[in-house]
Amino acid sequence: MTLKIGAGDVDHIHDHAKETYPEECAGVIVGMDTGEMKVVVDTWRAENTHEEERSRRFLIEPLQIKKFEEQAQERDLDVLGFYHSHPDHPAEPSEYDRDHAWPYYSYIIASVSSDEVKDMRSWLLKDDRSGYDEEQIIG
Repeated sequence: MTLKIGAGDVDHIHDHAKETYPEECAGVIVGMDTGEMKVVVDTWRAENTHEEERSRRFLIEPLQIKKFEEQAQERDLDVLGFYHSHPDHPAEPSEYDRDHAWPYYSYIIASVSSDEVKDMRSWLLKDDRSGYDEEQIIG
């Protein structure tokens, strides 16, 4: 699968990651699944409500996810996945990320330091939950 995301949405994710550093940011990506490609139309910020270790963990409340799904449906769009940052860590999913991920959804991770986003990659959880496949990002 390929994830098509425009420069404006990439900038939005990068800005969010830099603003919340040294804590993880979190949000959703919305758009359309054409069957061959997921096309991102917008990115929406969410509050990281994890109660501890926000520099290494994120949580988007289930009711907030439901609200995002309703807002997407009102625009004839779908929630395609989620994004979050990894402060001072690679843009690769952690075991915590895998334990909390769902199949189908794209998981964009931005590796951020105190002054810049160093890398951004997208991942798809394998159906058997054993790990991830990297998803190609195109502009």
